[in-house]
Amino acid sequence: MSDLLERLRGRGWRMTSQRRVVAEVLDGDHVHLTADEVHARATQRLPEISRATVYNTLGELVSLGEVIEVSTDGRAKRYDPNAHRPHQHLVCSNCGTIRDVHPLGNPLADLPAGERFGFTVSAVEVTYRGLCPNCV
Repeated sequence: MSDLLERLRGRGWRMTSQRRVVAEVLDGDHVHLTADEVHARATQRLPEISRATVYNTLGELVSLGEVIEVSTDGRAKRYDPNAHRPHQHLVCSNCGTIRDVHPLGNPLADLPAGERFGFTVSAVEVTYRGLCPNCV
């Protein structure tokens, strides 16, 4: 069983066949699919699943904090199931490929007190940009 499915079961989330398929499509490392990509893959497993059901399920998963919505450079939102593993993103500036990366150190601690301007910082989002091997 996938990590996402286990987390959802642990929360008592009602597991319909449509919800299960969406969660299964999102399973894995470095998964950053658009809603349309989730729908396309879900229809391969469950042909009758509607686009609306996929969008609604993704919205629920984001609201639950089980999936992260990733937006980069005005491209379509992507959905990342690694919501409970601290990580940053590496994004190809050309094709939009996204990979999860785990740099050393704590980016929250790396912000000097003088640069916080009195803010109580609770989260950090770092995005590394460059060209992937296919686009170099």
